[in-house]
Amino acid sequence: MNWRIRPSAFTMRFTMSEGDVVQRTQTPATVASLKADLANLGVCPGMVLLVHSSLSALGWVCGGAVAVIQALQETLTTRGTLVMPSFTTGLTDPQDWQHPPVPEEWKATIRSDTPAFDPRRTPTREMGRIAETFRTWPNVLRSNQPHVSFSAWGAEAKTITDGHALDYGLGDGSPLARIYDLDGWILLLGVGFANNTSLHLAEHRASFSGKTEEINGAPMNIDGQRKWVTIHDIVTDMDDFPTIGAQFMAETDWVRAEPVGAGRALLMPQRPIVDYAVRWMEAHRVAAESG
Repeated sequence: MNWRIRPSAFTMRFTMSEGDVVQRTQTPATVASLKADLANLGVCPGMVLLVHSSLSALGWVCGGAVAVIQALQETLTTRGTLVMPSFTTGLTDPQDWQHPPVPEEWKATIRSDTPAFDPRRTPTREMGRIAETFRTWPNVLRSNQPHVSFSAWGAEAKTITDGHALDYGLGDGSPLARIYDLDGWILLLGVGFANNTSLHLAEHRASFSGKTEEINGAPMNIDGQRKWVTIHDIVTDMDDFPTIGAQFMAETDWVRAEPVGAGRALLMPQRPIVDYAVRWMEAHRVAAESG
């Protein structure tokens, strides 16, 4: 992935203070009220559900991230599966870091001394409080990919997290593709389509002339030893994700939009938007380059 052009491409930055959240909240959300909102949106038992979220966007929640996760799990039940991104962009190669950059003389030390990725211990980076809390939740499994891992709980958690490919980590060897295979759903909980990582699966599958590849790296444990491993990926571009989402909503009836807490949530099946985005990218990214 292209950390040079979009160094925060997979991060969620929300700077609203808790005081601001209190001021914009008329009634605190609870586990019970969140469950009612989720059910009204269309989340139901047995779903495979990939969630991207902003806690502050939901207003003031009694119990914070813990309450949101409980509401999601109780709505899905143990027959369902809850999935969240648990990305660790701080384990990428520092060579092209820009936000912020680091001094050239630091880079060798970062490569040699950064602790290896550990699915049990390595924290997420700028994924938000809900995703970071979920990562440590009982019975949650995490895929073994040092840049773009996913955490999952429930009936299909092992299927989704097992065998996450090191190269092309958001492509067909990823949990995103397993969610696609399982006919899963996407919940954008207080965030927009710029945070919809399933569009990266479409980016891997689409054919357009501007697609390029890059080599990155990460520290991993290999046979009990820390090693710096090489990772191949495509250069990603999130700039058109909001446009793709807006046009998908305008042209189809797949997206359900309802309030959850004090925020707005979007629920959609994953397959239709991935397939739509493949066609959109093949038509518009080539057109933009040739024009």
